[in-house]
Amino acid sequence: MSLRSFHVVFIVASIALTLMMAVWGGINYGTDGGSVWHLVTMVGAVLTGGLLTVYAVKFVRKTRELGLS
Repeated sequence: MSLRSFHVVFIVASIALTLMMAVWGGINYGTDGGSVWHLVTMVGAVLTGGLLTVYAVKFVRKTRELGLS
């Protein structure tokens, strides 16, 4: 596995983890014991997942442009 492939796999795994964190925060916020911090966690995880997605797309495009595919 090339370094580029490993990097893409690692980014995708990080996106999956941030989405799981967002779901966890949303579920906990909806319960009786939910606090505003669960909502903050959910929003932060969604934003982080979005930024990681943008980074992944730019990384793949840039490595293709450089001929590293």
